[in-house]
Amino acid sequence: MAKKKYYVVWSGRKTGIFNTWAECEKQVKGFQGARFKSFESKAEAEAAFSNGKAPIKNSFAKKSVQSKVKAPVGDVIWDSVSVDVGCRGNPGIVEYKGVHTKTGEILFSHPEIHIGTNNMGEFLAIVHGLAWLKQQGKEETPVYSDSKTAMKWVKDKKVNSNLKRDKETEYIWSLVERAEKWLKTNTYKNPILKWHTELWGEIKADYGRK
Repeated sequence: MAKKKYYVVWSGRKTGIFNTWAECEKQVKGFQGARFKSFESKAEAEAAFSNGKAPIKNSFAKKSVQSKVKAPVGDVIWDSVSVDVGCRGNPGIVEYKGVHTKTGEILFSHPEIHIGTNNMGEFLAIVHGLAWLKQQGKEETPVYSDSKTAMKWVKDKKVNSNLKRDKETEYIWSLVERAEKWLKTNTYKNPILKWHTELWGEIKADYGRK
């Protein structure tokens, strides 16, 4: 039988201590800047709620006592760039764009690429965003992506895709190589941040094809 848990919501539609995940989820799902966490005992939950913030992890505490639910997520940084990909098939036709997160204004885009993968498109979109921001002199403006894979590839400065390279895929591979070269020959300060779709809804650059 699963252990009973208590859910604290510091920021949500309603705040307080909830006895089930279903009750907690109603308060935080889609709520911008939601902050919540689960606890193994009611006493821990009450203490954490009274303190107004999640407790700092005790390095001496047993792992079994630590919460296994998502840690609180900060607010959206609206003065930022959000990127996303539109795909028809995966692999398939790929296009991408970057928008201003607050206004939705399209800042840059790439037309349809005959054959590619979603993650390759996400990678290209992030790098295009970094290069565009560098040209604009906005080297501290964040870039949001909802692709963990693409974010890792940017960090590694290397795409790890099993897409076969042939005549049909040559173009996207040439774009990937150019983007990898840009990452290896340029520096940037822009934070690359994960867009939390489960809390904030679809990323602002979404193509609406899901």
